[in-house]
Amino acid sequence: MASIDLHFHSCASDGALAPAEVIRRAHEREATLVALTDHDCLAGLDEARSTAAALGLPFLNGVEASVSWGSKAQTVHIVGLGFDAGNAALRAGLDSVRRGRIDRAHEMAAQLARVGIDGAFEGAMAFCANPDQISRTHFARFLVESGRVKDVRTVFRKYLTPGKPGYVPHHWAALADAVGWIVGAGGVAVIAHPGRYDMGRTLTERLINEFKDAGGEAIEVASGSHSLDDMHKYALIAQRFELWSSAGSDFHAPGEGCRDVGRTDDLPPICRPVWERLADHILV
Repeated sequence: MASIDLHFHSCASDGALAPAEVIRRAHEREATLVALTDHDCLAGLDEARSTAAALGLPFLNGVEASVSWGSKAQTVHIVGLGFDAGNAALRAGLDSVRRGRIDRAHEMAAQLARVGIDGAFEGAMAFCANPDQISRTHFARFLVESGRVKDVRTVFRKYLTPGKPGYVPHHWAALADAVGWIVGAGGVAVIAHPGRYDMGRTLTERLINEFKDAGGEAIEVASGSHSLDDMHKYALIAQRFELWSSAGSDFHAPGEGCRDVGRTDDLPPICRPVWERLADHILV
């Protein structure tokens, strides 16, 4: 089990723990390099970075940018690593992505009310430390806490994915824009958890080619949502497309998801670890 985790979340977006707390949790699990990657948000980085420095835990600035891609505007996530967190264009771009989340949340709540679930907006907001970052995960936690559904995974399957009563699509950033913001700020762009996307070989290759044309350099091979078969599949894809390989737990909260923070699988030997590409960007 590896101890490098370059993809996890805090309450600055849809995680449950404060930035300092999630960094301490990673350190307790003997992580050796971490990156906080909140959704479309840099608000937790100062606290996370200072906590990591106090613990002597090497740290990379991180973010997970939301992208609408392809003719069906499929949501894809792009992790950014090792960038200048003060870069004005990156900050402005992420701010533009966050706009509209509250309107979307009101529509999600209205749809849930039509199937007999009242008070969902207020319930989701109770789990959201940053109102501008309200997301499907906050609705999921409300539905679990209220006893309507047994766990977050089941909530998404029953209510919060396309075709279900609480799902409301949202137009995120264009792929080229999101990658451009990250690269323009001196960072490396990574396709996050590719095994989660409903794409066959042709679409996956098209995504990767467009990603590379925009300046993207890496793909998440070891992910909390990847099986071992997925990991080896994407290791081969990384090798074929000459991409660096990344690893991340995608941790959000204790008891949610498949992996705790700081716990990732070892990359297959054929991979080129993205942290080697980012050696000069690591903050100690």
